[in-house]
Amino acid sequence: MAKQDRAVRTRQQLIRSAAEAFDQGGFALSSLTGIARGAGVSSGALHFHFRSKQALGAAVETAAVGLLQDILAPRPGDRPAPLGNLVDTSHVLARRLTEDVVLRAGFGLAADVTWRQDVALWQVWGGWVRSTLTQARSEGALAPDVPLEDVISTVTAAVAGTQALARLDVEWSPRYAVAQFWNLMLPRISAAMVPLDRACQTAPHE
Repeated sequence: MAKQDRAVRTRQQLIRSAAEAFDQGGFALSSLTGIARGAGVSSGALHFHFRSKQALGAAVETAAVGLLQDILAPRPGDRPAPLGNLVDTSHVLARRLTEDVVLRAGFGLAADVTWRQDVALWQVWGGWVRSTLTQARSEGALAPDVPLEDVISTVTAAVAGTQALARLDVEWSPRYAVAQFWNLMLPRISAAMVPLDRACQTAPHE
């Protein structure tokens, strides 16, 4: 059992080290030697768990999808209003993207031209945004003149894109950007305005 636990920990360390490497330098420029060193294991141990960098990248992406799905999953017994849920979840996602390198690397791989895989985290996020806004439209929570497809694409891109901008400017705050986005967006799309303090969950200097 102890040997199995060590194997699980080693695999997790390699996934995290790979995520850090992909996040900092992209998939193509990351080396297996550097990833093994970052995880504190030998190259042989890395190849025991992952036969190639492609397999390691897929593991990072799979782990990131799991983290994202956990953020998006409904809580037992919780039936929040769809627009309020969308705002709250976008704040959680922005915070987690700042804090969790595996989740951040997953979104980064989706935008990396050197990476080719079937799963793209922004598509998972976009699908959830679509279902949540479709529910809001069916419940009459969206303003009647708001084009649904326009809102879906805008929300998907705005929230997922804040982290990409943070890569280019270390002073850029994804959490503050998301709060400001909702301050502008909610009055336009909401049939019955969501309380403004829900949009402004993040202080300017947080």
